[in-house]
Amino acid sequence: MPKPHPQEFRDDVVNVARNREPGQTIKQIASDFGIAESCLRNWMRRADIEAGARPGTTAAENAELREAKKRIRLLEQENEVLRRAAAYLSQANLPSKGSTRS
Repeated sequence: MPKPHPQEFRDDVVNVARNREPGQTIKQIASDFGIAESCLRNWMRRADIEAGARPGTTAAENAELREAKKRIRLLEQENEVLRRAAAYLSQANLPSKGSTRS
């Protein structure tokens, strides 16, 4: 898989595409920069989302969501360990058969 283009390059290409001269197409701009037209359109869509001009989740929101999901997974694992430990310890404290203790 090819290495992703740097964010500065993406921003520059999007700016050129947005401020293009009349008659110049997105396809021409994309080929001038050596990228696919669909790639440029995706970058433009992502830039609109980041700017708030289009609905969608921003990169910051995606990162926050990833961190929250990671934290939830960890807490669920900890909860499962504690639940199993409580069940084990409650069984260990029950009097065994034949015991005279109350």
